[in-house]
Amino acid sequence: MENVRVNLADRSYDIEIGAGNLVNTGQFLVSRGRVTHVVLITDNNVHKPHAMRVAESLGEQDIDVDVVCIEPGEESKSLEVAASLWQGFLELGADRKTVVAAVGGGVVGDLAGFIAATYARGLRFLQVPTSLLAQVDSSVGGKVGINLPDAKNMIGSFLQPLGVLVDTATLETLPLREYRAGLAEVVKYGVILDGEFFQYLEDQAAAINDKEAGVLNRVIARCCRLKADVVENDEREETGHRAILNFGHTIAHAVESLSGYGTVLHGEAVAIGMVVAARLAERLGRVDAQFTARLQQLLDTFGLPVAMPKLPPQQVLEAMLHDKKVQHGKLQFVLPTRLGHVELVGDIAAEDIAAVL
Repeated sequence: MENVRVNLADRSYDIEIGAGNLVNTGQFLVSRGRVTHVVLITDNNVHKPHAMRVAESLGEQDIDVDVVCIEPGEESKSLEVAASLWQGFLELGADRKTVVAAVGGGVVGDLAGFIAATYARGLRFLQVPTSLLAQVDSSVGGKVGINLPDAKNMIGSFLQPLGVLVDTATLETLPLREYRAGLAEVVKYGVILDGEFFQYLEDQAAAINDKEAGVLNRVIARCCRLKADVVENDEREETGHRAILNFGHTIAHAVESLSGYGTVLHGEAVAIGMVVAARLAERLGRVDAQFTARLQQLLDTFGLPVAMPKLPPQQVLEAMLHDKKVQHGKLQFVLPTRLGHVELVGDIAAEDIAAVL
């Protein structure tokens, strides 16, 4: 069992990591305050293997539980689905004392958190991430939201959870492609914050591909700790420090929206985006070719795509202008200077961006 504590200005919460944690969800939740009603949001892929186990654990604590299923996939992070959930909450009698529990991957966590942040001006929120990507990244830090057709995560808020309960056993039922997509975010943390961790990933690549429990626990805990450190220093992305977590994401979000949400998984798009960002940094003289090659090799070892799909560069540039980091119509990129360190860089010439696309 691993534990990571997130200490914020007005509150703190725990991330508990271990195999078999789902059966402890009820105890985990009631230890954080009185709860009588939970609306559990999940998707049809996670409902039977995991969400019902969570519902049973909550019921054992005399909590009334309503389970709501959405369709899996990025397309569910929409205004239409959000409106349906708001209406559903009303019909279920949800009130200010209700807790929203997200049991699923990043889509479920982002959407459920957005509903919790907006319904009745804010409900308490519990994260139970079941995908690797959600366990190492999206469930931590309090960002919640939905997509617009042309801009990912453009509608959203900040809502810190009561806690995050990670059950690594859920990864056994995760499709291989989804597991690999989560590894892109794992690699990201090594690039942006911890060169020694990147080396560890290289050394333990075979064990990570085989989902060895001890290695996975260490990897997930380290990613959560690294993200928590950033969030503690810039919870609402006001100083610019938190923007480093978006390494590779400016290009990734453009690839996702232009390809059609769900065609390219978020983690796959992040892998592509990181390689393109590394090439851009190399072109600008910030890193050498060995840096890019090393990053590309590790992503390839994890079975992730590293080449841009065939999209017109001009369309990609236009799509990137919808990115949340755009300021006064100018693109900003998170670019590396060495393993373990990145910086937010602006005023990059369009021809340099087009060249690496």
